[in-house]
Amino acid sequence: MYTHKHWQSKNLGFLQGSNLCITFLSFYSPVCQSQHKQNLLKKTKNLVEHRAPGLTTESQSFSITERYLDLIVVSSQHFRSRPQHELIETGGIHEHYLQRAQSNLERISPNRLFRWCHRKRCVPQAVLVSGVPGVGKTTLMQKFVYDWANGNLYQRFAFVFFFKFRDLNNKEELSLAQMIINEYPYLHSQLERIFQNPEQLLFIFDGLDESKSQIDFMSNQLCANPHSMQTLSVIVSSLVRQSLLPGCSVLITSRPTRLATVETSVFHRILEIMGFFPKEREKYFLHFFRDTTMGEKAFHYVRENGMLYTFCYIPSYCWIICTVLSMCFRAQRANSAQTVEFLPKTVTQLYASFISNILANHCQEGSIDKNFLIFIGRMAEHGLRNQILSFTKDDLETFNVDTSSHLATSFVMESGQPPHVSYSFLHLTIQEFMAALGHYLDYSPEGLQKALEEAKLYEDGRGEIFLRFISGLSDSSTRSLLKPYVGDLSAPAAKHVISFLQKSITTLQNPDKRKVLNVFACLAESRNKALVSSSIGSNRQHDFRGYHLAPLDCTVLAFILESCRETEVLDLGACFIQTEGLERISAALHTVRDLRLTNNNLRDEDLPRIHSMLTHPQCRIHRLSLRNNGLTELSCLPMALAVSENTSLRDLDLSKNNLAGKDFYQLLEIFSAPTCRIERLA
Repeated sequence: MYTHKHWQSKNLGFLQGSNLCITFLSFYSPVCQSQHKQNLLKKTKNLVEHRAPGLTTESQSFSITERYLDLIVVSSQHFRSRPQHELIETGGIHEHYLQRAQSNLERISPNRLFRWCHRKRCVPQAVLVSGVPGVGKTTLMQKFVYDWANGNLYQRFAFVFFFKFRDLNNKEELSLAQMIINEYPYLHSQLERIFQNPEQLLFIFDGLDESKSQIDFMSNQLCANPHSMQTLSVIVSSLVRQSLLPGCSVLITSRPTRLATVETSVFHRILEIMGFFPKEREKYFLHFFRDTTMGEKAFHYVRENGMLYTFCYIPSYCWIICTVLSMCFRAQRANSAQTVEFLPKTVTQLYASFISNILANHCQEGSIDKNFLIFIGRMAEHGLRNQILSFTKDDLETFNVDTSSHLATSFVMESGQPPHVSYSFLHLTIQEFMAALGHYLDYSPEGLQKALEEAKLYEDGRGEIFLRFISGLSDSSTRSLLKPYVGDLSAPAAKHVISFLQKSITTLQNPDKRKVLNVFACLAESRNKALVSSSIGSNRQHDFRGYHLAPLDCTVLAFILESCRETEVLDLGACFIQTEGLERISAALHTVRDLRLTNNNLRDEDLPRIHSMLTHPQCRIHRLSLRNNGLTELSCLPMALAVSENTSLRDLDLSKNNLAGKDFYQLLEIFSAPTCRIERLA
């Protein structure tokens, strides 16, 4: 049997925007609620983009309704141990989620976060939203609060309180009441009345991963009094566990890596932000350039570059790449002799271009302080080593980073109000790049070797992108992008890294496939084809059978195959490469003698890629297995044309496909012709 409050808790989720909510708002002054909404509207109505180095000296502000793009939010429970860097892993999951016709992931729109949950059979009161750095967690929360304050979303909540964990880091003990008053002082006189109906309250805590407190949601130490002085951990866990203000709702955001160490079973709904899907990515580019032609040109360039495109599901990465490409296009217009060679081809080149644009902008104001870059690089590496994204004033002083420097504001953002101010890099990847760059600015053989070894050993994969950047900087043409501003980067450091990569390849004995691909990815960033050829060329067989290959892995493998030129066996059976992966790797597959693409759910629309590789003038394919895919009669004609033009193929396996019909008999005629070179057909 339901009490009045039980009914209210279960059913108000379906009365969004309904006037029925008004009957519950009698405990406080309507003027107070109106003032709160107006305050939140003022804080959330604009999206602020970081200043683009070299383009403008000021941050740009846009209406959130004008610039906000939908993010894909799905139900998820995958927060246990992650053996791969979260950006790389989520990018891989993202691409495969795109390709799956049916998914067991439930897509959740923001207006359904607190709607009835069929899996839990309840209206969720505690919701957890996960997402990699820069994917849009804070922006999603900002849009959520804006829509509530504007009267468009969740009007069953009379008050929404928005906090950032990083702003609460310096408070050892406080009460929930004091926490609210510190953020919203105008609510002081109404707070007791507001607390009388907790079912109408929503608490949003953004950035659990930035909290210096280890929040223990299963702790037995809970509080029930909103005026009781407690640690942040006790207050947050008490709200989630409903011992404090029973009936209230709580929404928390975090990076996936932090959640691997947190007990999440207390949350009624757990979600993951997947970021942009392709249409939203293209929209972002068009919005950024405000010129359809330039926006489409930029998106097309990135779409054709597998290494650059993989991370475009992250909005902040899109901002970085659009910033760099806008610089490149502007330089091309100024110098018509510039060609596409000017554009970045690897992720390391992208970030080197981004940093060089910052330095070029500051060169106009005076010389670049190289020591500043060394110091900020050391702080960045310290953060990576200890999983720190948010730094205090003391941290900056420890590493001699002067925040009064105009250059510093181009690398780190300031958050909070004095004396509780924190600092973070514009994005995690910028922190990782600066950590790698520091070793080329101030080379220490011992320090570099230690950094390389540590990064390779992290079980959660947090050193992977750092390793890719440090490998990418071993390429002299990539380093030259920074030379005008910091002089020559260390050539001995580059030799050290190349030697490390060489040893990493030679010591890969019976390794797991992920470790092989990590080394291959570093080699791809280094663009060192000679190193690949000399180190991997002797290993003519690569077996990735049964390993789930992301499109980025296929891009990396394409570079390895192109560098080696002659590979005897490549087994990609059951690698789930599908259309996207085949598109990324197909240009290099003609170099393989024995190619196995068994059980990859390839379709008729993939045959043009197969045809292209079989008709390549230098095709070496002697044996090809397309067994157990989704090929139908529509594939027969292009396959017949490819076989008739090919001169190397002798063994072809097309079994367990759906080949039939008139075109299939035409294909059989090709196989029966005296000129056909096929010796074995299955």
